[in-house]
Amino acid sequence: MTRPTRALVIKATSGAERPEAANQALTVAAAAVASGAEVSLWLTGEASWFAVPGRAAQFELAHAAPLDELLAVVLEGGQVTVCTQCAVRRSLEVEDLLPGVRIAGAPVFVEEVLAPDAQALVY
Repeated sequence: MTRPTRALVIKATSGAERPEAANQALTVAAAAVASGAEVSLWLTGEASWFAVPGRAAQFELAHAAPLDELLAVVLEGGQVTVCTQCAVRRSLEVEDLLPGVRIAGAPVFVEEVLAPDAQALVY
């Protein structure tokens, strides 16, 4: 397989309240990292909690890869971001998050999705 030429920006908007959507976002992000793509995963809304140590490990979905393992793949080979407003609403600071996770806002997201050859997906 050749290395993908487009960056992939994935926005996960669901947490435990929509487990299949949450798992699908992280599954696609991890698969893209494994394929060699440049990946930026944005955790927004209830998905923001997955960036807190131990929270992704608590997530369970039958017949799905463990969320904490998928997130580890993305953290190792891509960028993970929690949206600024989502972090503030949950009283989360960067110190509360897994190592390597950043907090950034809409201007950074817009810059990423409008980059030449970027592909954005929202789950």
